[in-house]
Amino acid sequence: MSDHDDAHDGGHEDDAADEGHDHEGGYEMPDREEFSHDPLGHTEVHAGMTVGELVEQYGHAGIGAADVHEAADIYAEMLADEDCTVFMSLAGAMVPTGMRKIVSDLIRDGYVDALVTTGANLTHDAIEAIGGKHHHGSEHHDEKTPREHDETLRDEEVDRIYNVYLPQEYFALFESHLRDEVFPPLEEEGIVSIERLCRELGRANSEVNEREGIEEDAGVAAAAYESDVPIYCPAVQDSVLGLQAWMYSQTSSFSLDALSDMTPLTDLAYDADKAGCLLVGGGVPKNFTLQTMLVTPGAYDYGVQITMDPAATGGLSGATLDEARSWGKLEKDARNATVLGDATIMLPLLVAAARERLE
Repeated sequence: MSDHDDAHDGGHEDDAADEGHDHEGGYEMPDREEFSHDPLGHTEVHAGMTVGELVEQYGHAGIGAADVHEAADIYAEMLADEDCTVFMSLAGAMVPTGMRKIVSDLIRDGYVDALVTTGANLTHDAIEAIGGKHHHGSEHHDEKTPREHDETLRDEEVDRIYNVYLPQEYFALFESHLRDEVFPPLEEEGIVSIERLCRELGRANSEVNEREGIEEDAGVAAAAYESDVPIYCPAVQDSVLGLQAWMYSQTSSFSLDALSDMTPLTDLAYDADKAGCLLVGGGVPKNFTLQTMLVTPGAYDYGVQITMDPAATGGLSGATLDEARSWGKLEKDARNATVLGDATIMLPLLVAAARERLE
């Protein structure tokens, strides 16, 4: 190659190099609107640290840890905001799997203004209030197929909720409780709202629990009754509680009006200066809680949800709260976070961290 060729090629290399550097030969920083200087840290753990301290450390990390930190921060701010009306939805097997007291304590301490839940959770809550108990179990047996394992439980009259067992005699106890303590006062009123049924269930749970000296706490419905917090159960028919209510209605004047709950729940949302929601699981409770804002001038100012469902299926249970914003269920500037994970793990973590910050 000639000297002329060397000079010619070198000129092209210099031109190419200059495209990524400033006039002094250094790197020319591009315009950045999305990126901001916020270096990732590393979570530190040590013996004796509190849950709140652990969640604060999560803030140095990324992926799920960062989501948990943000959710705890939003939840704590929601609870600390004296102008905020807090709605809580509770789906899934939260009561029979040991989350009952977390919810009842939140209600008793004034951190829930309205609870939307399933008939199943209310059923299992009442069973424990009147002396029944859930037990540790197993989802499989080493010497049996899954089907054989469940066939054995069927023969032993034990119901299984994943790795939790519930002897069926407790459902008979629950039926007697409803027929003796809950339904008769409502029968005198005829057709009542579902919230009225939940309130009467809470009263009965509280009174029987105290009268019989039950060791276990009176529970969620009792706490709501004692604290004057309404419980809404829009799909009560989908539970043993609903099944028993239907059976009782066949031979009495008692019945349920599913639409009458819409007015007080909507009024609560309408009158709220600010509103926040903690959504545990998805399903009917989640949507019932969110859709309330569709008929009010405002929307949720805070939102935290715990779910294991993916958003990509298009189902409501996995839908992001950002998607809910498009419907007008959340304010445009609302603070919201989604935590993906098992609610039996994530709910205690978020509540403990928020409580530590508040108290």
